[in-house]
Amino acid sequence: MPSCNGTDRARLISGSINNLQRKLADVGLVTYREKSRRTSSKGVTQMTAKQNNVDAAPDRNVGWHQINWAKCHQETRKLQVRIAKAVKEGNTRKAKALQWLLTHSYSAKVVAVKRVTENAGKRTPGVDGEVWSTPAAKLAGTRSLNRRGYQPLPLRRVYIPKSNGKLRPLGIPAMKDRAMQALHLLALEPAAETTADKNSYGFRPERSTHDAVEQVFKSLAQKGCAEWILEGDIKGCFDHINHDWMLNNILTDTQVLKKWLKSGVIDEGKLFPTNEGTPQGGIISPVLANLVLDGLQPLLEERFGTWSRKQNQYIKNKVNFVRYADDFVITGTSKELLEDQVKPLVKDFLASRGLELSEEKTKVTHVVEGFDFLGQNIRKYGKGKKKWLLVKPSHKNVKTFLSHMRTTIKANATAKVENLIGLLNPKIRGWSDYHKHVVAKKTFNEVDNQIWHAIYRWARRRHPNKGGKWVAKTYFGKRGNQNWAFRAEVMKDGRVQEKFLRRCDETPIKRHVKIIKEANPYDPSFGIYFEERQGVKLAANLTGRRKLLAIWERQKGHCPVCGLKITTVTKWHLHSLVRKVDGGSDRTSNLYLLHPNCHRQHHSNPLQRWVQPALSEDGV
Repeated sequence: MPSCNGTDRARLISGSINNLQRKLADVGLVTYREKSRRTSSKGVTQMTAKQNNVDAAPDRNVGWHQINWAKCHQETRKLQVRIAKAVKEGNTRKAKALQWLLTHSYSAKVVAVKRVTENAGKRTPGVDGEVWSTPAAKLAGTRSLNRRGYQPLPLRRVYIPKSNGKLRPLGIPAMKDRAMQALHLLALEPAAETTADKNSYGFRPERSTHDAVEQVFKSLAQKGCAEWILEGDIKGCFDHINHDWMLNNILTDTQVLKKWLKSGVIDEGKLFPTNEGTPQGGIISPVLANLVLDGLQPLLEERFGTWSRKQNQYIKNKVNFVRYADDFVITGTSKELLEDQVKPLVKDFLASRGLELSEEKTKVTHVVEGFDFLGQNIRKYGKGKKKWLLVKPSHKNVKTFLSHMRTTIKANATAKVENLIGLLNPKIRGWSDYHKHVVAKKTFNEVDNQIWHAIYRWARRRHPNKGGKWVAKTYFGKRGNQNWAFRAEVMKDGRVQEKFLRRCDETPIKRHVKIIKEANPYDPSFGIYFEERQGVKLAANLTGRRKLLAIWERQKGHCPVCGLKITTVTKWHLHSLVRKVDGGSDRTSNLYLLHPNCHRQHHSNPLQRWVQPALSEDGV
């Protein structure tokens, strides 16, 4: 190896400093020397405010429950907002530099570990069998999230049943790989939200199936709207995405992304290579799939027409596009337009990404015949010029729900009545809540009738030697206008109380307010809009639970420990300021809603000061 003299060494050092200065300039930072030079006349030598904000990470030596979560979330959010702004301005170089800064930030790392250790799959291990269930393991996991030397483990293959009887393969990453994906997702999601198709609603923050259904309704309900629909479904979307396309087109750390894509999968003890697709089961996979499918809506706009803000649809060919994950709907003026022009264009778009349409699920339908989309049936009724569009729960969805309810009832033939009601009520509430935004009142009554008959047969089978009157007196009672309400008597606080089976028709029908399609949660200009929308959503979620709603309103929707919003996404735990064993009551003045992690953090360190001071039971 040739020797390096003093001149060469100085040149190398000078080049390294220049490269560092350029990187700092990309993210809006300057070096100490440059800042001192600019402010020498004023005698100011501190770093810029932006660098202070970025470097103001919490102490890395504190315990897991002593971490300042509010500060971590704030620092992470600041960088995410800057990434979204850079992408919106088309400054890819600056966006990449900010992503690098975020993925090396301690604040983002602890937020990523917090996410994967609190979600539904937190107890599901990967191939190494590890889960991070203790504070020490979470801190150790945070320290292990380093790009240098990182090599993901193979995925663990598991299968879950699909609605058509087939099995869906999932790839479960190891816990460290999940945390690394969550970390890079923090940097990728702002860019994905900024460039996403406006009418894409699947696996995106603040968007839901209800928004997608409402957009379809708006595209078909008005007079003069399109009457032909192309129902599209992508064959094995997650399993066949082209790796080269992702590496060349997705704004993320391509070296880390390539390692995830090529990590392999272990199925029944054997290692298999992964040459295509992104595994279902990875926390970052839905966003990667969305990025692959984004771009179809602008392509259709360019080819078939421009947007009419007054009519809320594309004029000329009336081509409208709505997508939820890999299911999409495209409207058009005629069957020939959709089959001969639109469908070939969609096929070519997907082929460039290694994907293809599922021929068995992709078809062209007239709106009078109706079609199913996301569990709802969308169809126009009436004759001649007097037609109206109605959205109802689909027959298939209702049949599946009732089958599941009957199976649950039969499987608990010897269970206590209160336990059976405890199993059924959350299912009934969840299903009816999903369909409460459509024309579902009649369907709710029919479903309630079917569930009641299943319950009555369950009660008669338990007592074959008893008569109908005895069964009615033992298991049913009066509740409001309902004379045959399935009930159980339970002891609570030393008193006998009745617990009733919930009915679907108790859920009020309320029209869903669709999100503004341009709204971006990482754009500060939409901050007030999302705050108001989240407040309405959580208030509706707590309707019927007056005590929780009163507590949430008293706290102004914030967690008193960290000061951050309590939403349907973050979830909450109910905390008693004075424990019942210490004489505390169930009055709202003694109860607080905390984030799950904040609740654990408080109990591990009861002396920690809350962001919002707690009131005593007498209001002081």
